[in-house]
Amino acid sequence: MSEKFDELKDRTSKSVMNTYGRYPLALARGKGCLLYDLDGREYLDLLAGIAVTNLGHCHPEVTQAMCAQASELVHVSNLFYQEPQVALAEALIATWRPGRAFFCNSGAEANEGAIKLARRYMRKVKNQDRYEIITLTGSFHGRTLATLTATGQDKVKEGFDPLPQGFATVEAGNLEAMRAAVTDKTAAVLLEAVQGEGGVKPFPADYLKGVQALCREKGVLFMVDEIQTGMCRTGKWWAHQNYGLEPDVITIAKGLANGLPMGAVLATEEVAGGFEPGSHATTFGGGPVVAAAACRVLEIMNRDRMPERAARMGDFAKALFEDVSADNPGKIAQVRGLGLMIGIDLASDIPGGGQKVWEELVKRGFILNLTQGTVLRLLPPLTIEQEDLRRFAQALGDVLSEQ
Repeated sequence: MSEKFDELKDRTSKSVMNTYGRYPLALARGKGCLLYDLDGREYLDLLAGIAVTNLGHCHPEVTQAMCAQASELVHVSNLFYQEPQVALAEALIATWRPGRAFFCNSGAEANEGAIKLARRYMRKVKNQDRYEIITLTGSFHGRTLATLTATGQDKVKEGFDPLPQGFATVEAGNLEAMRAAVTDKTAAVLLEAVQGEGGVKPFPADYLKGVQALCREKGVLFMVDEIQTGMCRTGKWWAHQNYGLEPDVITIAKGLANGLPMGAVLATEEVAGGFEPGSHATTFGGGPVVAAAACRVLEIMNRDRMPERAARMGDFAKALFEDVSADNPGKIAQVRGLGLMIGIDLASDIPGGGQKVWEELVKRGFILNLTQGTVLRLLPPLTIEQEDLRRFAQALGDVLSEQ
């Protein structure tokens, strides 16, 4: 650590609430897939702000779109029509299915909006007293009271009770448990096609198709949280498209505006009818600057065929990591994921555990995430090159060989 780092860490501890277990890094600037600390040391970013800067840091075209819009109109609220927001809604719907968009500021707000939409749709459109939302163990849906209640991990709920009613969590991957949980009070099932915080765990296609079929059978909305998995991350625009699913609602955030705070809910035309003027709102959601940036993101992703690139580079990366596993028997339990959403699940008996491996990789200039204690989570910019992935694989192999 340097004096600059120590000074900033001390200032942070005195002025910012202690809600984050921060990494031992203070980052000053970024370009593409590279980040630089206060002392100018270079790091390869394999986290992308947790699947946010999918086009890399400070993408010149996105920056230009932000600056151009900021010089024209920054904010007027959603009491007025604005072209960038409509253009973005049209572009998003074109990647999905006919429907409508609601814009907000974060993933938690998107999931909160989806929960509210499901309940109101059932009561106002279907005239049914359905309100319960079913989610899965291991899931993560946000930090508001409703979305942390929906999250299937007890650690995020500690100290926040009493929690809102109207939620049920069932065992992930167990279709019979899901069938038993659905009642005449169930409004929707909300799940991730690939659980991110839960350890980068893709679900089998037959399970996801079974949940969708059950929802159709029981008249329940099928909602997919695409906040981490969306925006081309898994080799398709949306992770559920890998399985041929057709959800009624999807939620989006993270990579939507490549670093600016933005979220969205997409719903079919019928389900979107659950909202009407005054039923749901936000002051900042879909403002001109973030909408202009997101529009440019979608343009670039379409132009550069980013879904196909993510699929191709993901296959390349997983093959590299399988080779590392073969060269270090007993050190890696599993390599899994879709596209450039990859989890390297380390063996539980590695000396020092996953934390030690992660720390060594950071020291060697690689930024990535450790989740569930053993899973190295990789969410690199979708623009990453093969040579960067080779360099990381070599470092991972070196670290594991030393354990």
